[in-house]
Amino acid sequence: MASLEYYDKLLLAIAGSLILGVVIGVTTSVAVSTGIAGGSVVATVFVYEAIFRNPPGPVTSAQVKATAVVWHAFLVVTIVAALL
Repeated sequence: MASLEYYDKLLLAIAGSLILGVVIGVTTSVAVSTGIAGGSVVATVFVYEAIFRNPPGPVTSAQVKATAVVWHAFLVVTIVAALL
C-alpha cells in the first residue's frame, strides 16, 4: 500500500473538516449552515498551512500573499455576517 504524501494528507484534512461540519449540522441541533461554516474555518487552517507555511513550490510573491490575506478576511467577514 502506498503511503500518503504530506499534501495528500492536507487535502484529506480539508475535506474531513468540511465533512465533519456537515455531520455536526445534520446530527445535532446546530444548523447545517453553521456546521459548514465551522468546518470551513477549520479547513482554512489547513489551507494556510499548505499555501504559506509549507508551500509545495517556490515562495510566492508578496502580492499573492496579500491577495490571499484579503480573501480570507473577506471570508471571515462573510461568515460572521451570515451568522448574525
